[in-house]
Amino acid sequence: MKGTLTGKTAWVTGSSRGIGRVIAGHLASMGAHIVIHGTSSHSTRAFGEAESLQAVADEIELEQGVAVLPVTGDLADDAVVQDAVKRIRERFGRIDVLVNCAGGDIGAEGTLSSTGGKPIGNDPIHMSVADIRSVVDRNLMTCILVCRAVAPEMIERREGVIVNIGSIAGLAGNTHGAVYATAKAAVHEYTRCLADMLRPYDVRVNAVAPGLIITPRIEATRPIDHARRVTGGALDRYGWPIEVARTVAFLVADTSAYVTGQVIRVDGGRQLWPA
Repeated sequence: MKGTLTGKTAWVTGSSRGIGRVIAGHLASMGAHIVIHGTSSHSTRAFGEAESLQAVADEIELEQGVAVLPVTGDLADDAVVQDAVKRIRERFGRIDVLVNCAGGDIGAEGTLSSTGGKPIGNDPIHMSVADIRSVVDRNLMTCILVCRAVAPEMIERREGVIVNIGSIAGLAGNTHGAVYATAKAAVHEYTRCLADMLRPYDVRVNAVAPGLIITPRIEATRPIDHARRVTGGALDRYGWPIEVARTVAFLVADTSAYVTGQVIRVDGGRQLWPA
């Protein structure tokens, strides 16, 4: 798909590390200028993925030959969102592709806590209120506020694509990670609602729901079955960030011109019931 996004600008939130970083690099390989985002300029250091957000930007620019703008801040704060959008428009003029990847099952203490960010008492009734608000803000409010800031310009141009990153956790009930699952389920439903609103303007909105994807944070915060840490030969294995990125690439390219309002699992068939 090299060259299919040439001349376009793609903003990938939550792209300082993990899945978001790989999505940003992959869209850059398709020719898009990229806006990467982290909560801070050094959120890349949490699990040793890079020295800084600027270092990630420099690496993508060097590898792909596109312009990369780093922006930082808490996207659950509307003022931060508006400032980021202003900076992006000043640099690139417009936002053609939006990928909302900011999120994670991360409590109020952040990723540097003893649990790597996992909330204590991570079930439907024992989480602290601070952790509940943190998880909902990181996953749902960031998605809503960024979409609210970017979608109107897409409506005006009658052109643009939005992909929200959900999770298979939001498609099934589970004691562990309950608020995260609830927030991701809300992301899925918000995606459908926004897709319905934007249909008349030829703007597509879809969600990708990854399964368990190997990232440095996953490896640092949970036991790993190394027999499943393979890249092929079976689908009963862990997924890899590039497999999520390729699905996002399909959804932002013209190959999916008649696809909107969908939640697409990338989980190797772990869940086989309707979304």
